[in-house]
Amino acid sequence: MVVVIHFNRIINPLWGRHLGNTVKVFGTNLTSHRTKTLHVPPPAKYGGRHTVTLIPGDGIGPELLSHVREVFRFSCVPVDFEVVHVNSALEAEDDIDNAITAIRRNGVAIKGNIETKHTMPPSVKSRNNLLRTSLDLYANVMHCQSLPGVQTRHKNIDIMIIRENTEGEYSSLEHESVSGVVECLKIITRTNSLRIAEYAFQLAREKGRRRVTAVHKANIMKLGDGLFLQCCREVASGYPDITFDSMIVDNTTMQLVSKPQQFDVMVMPNLYGNVVSNVCAGLVGGPGLVPGANYGRDYAVFETATRNTGKSVAGKNIANPTAMLLASCMMLDHLKLYDYANLIRNAVLTTMNETRLHTADLGGQGTTSEVVQSVMRVIQSKGQLTADI
Repeated sequence: MVVVIHFNRIINPLWGRHLGNTVKVFGTNLTSHRTKTLHVPPPAKYGGRHTVTLIPGDGIGPELLSHVREVFRFSCVPVDFEVVHVNSALEAEDDIDNAITAIRRNGVAIKGNIETKHTMPPSVKSRNNLLRTSLDLYANVMHCQSLPGVQTRHKNIDIMIIRENTEGEYSSLEHESVSGVVECLKIITRTNSLRIAEYAFQLAREKGRRRVTAVHKANIMKLGDGLFLQCCREVASGYPDITFDSMIVDNTTMQLVSKPQQFDVMVMPNLYGNVVSNVCAGLVGGPGLVPGANYGRDYAVFETATRNTGKSVAGKNIANPTAMLLASCMMLDHLKLYDYANLIRNAVLTTMNETRLHTADLGGQGTTSEVVQSVMRVIQSKGQLTADI
């Protein structure tokens, strides 16, 4: 049996290669006057098919990723998944080492969030953090955009958040030399600060963005955040076509909830990126809507932007699959499977317009499976799936 997909009626996607004056938001290959290509998708193997590492994770991760696989099979996407399970309850790191090895082999991964239990011994490191640092996934990218059909207090939000992903407060260097006194080291390096700033300005230029805002706390951490801010200013001098400004992180959160439309591209150290990305996700409707990507020079890992396990709704068929489905579209863009990415993305956004299908997080009564079934119906109508036997 030969299965053929005709993409003859694909509409312009909200996210993808065409977005008004900005082009191809996710899955980009950026080049620079300072560096070579930052991330290149691995070549397809075995007759044009790609192999992607899939890490189910905890909470709602396994069920959402099973729906991604279901949609991919329905859409005849030329991607095979190598499933690697990671057990967050274990102290040993053999499982995450296996996952990292698989990602090095395949070059690309999609994952559910892996729970980090604060009750475990200090020697047990976050598996999410180990994955990002081991693979040097230094750039976390989140596009926070108002979605069709989702009612929110603020409209017309369109912010790109670039988060340094490997150091800062997540350096896992802390100790208690004196009982009751803990020293936790925040690491800021010139090399990594220049690298993430360069990434942000490259992305801004490629997307036709006009402004980059560096978020910091250099008024208090004059050396650490001061170095980060200095590096951003240095890189900004090489991009005269892009306006650069900076904002203290506490003021940033207030400005975001007051007038988020003022922001365009934001670049920041690790912890601030965690906070700001969650605020922005809340502004556009919540953690179930926004996808995220982690890029390095050699590897890319895709997931939901807020890295929320969603344990409270796991197994109830009420989790919103939108963020994970859109993350899978980002992954397809990265693999240069643009037609498949656009087909699925458009189907997801079309389904978002159906208020009756909104899941509980959006105030509706729709189920996860109902949303996914609707996405596949739209794919069938837009993609004109035909089978020649």
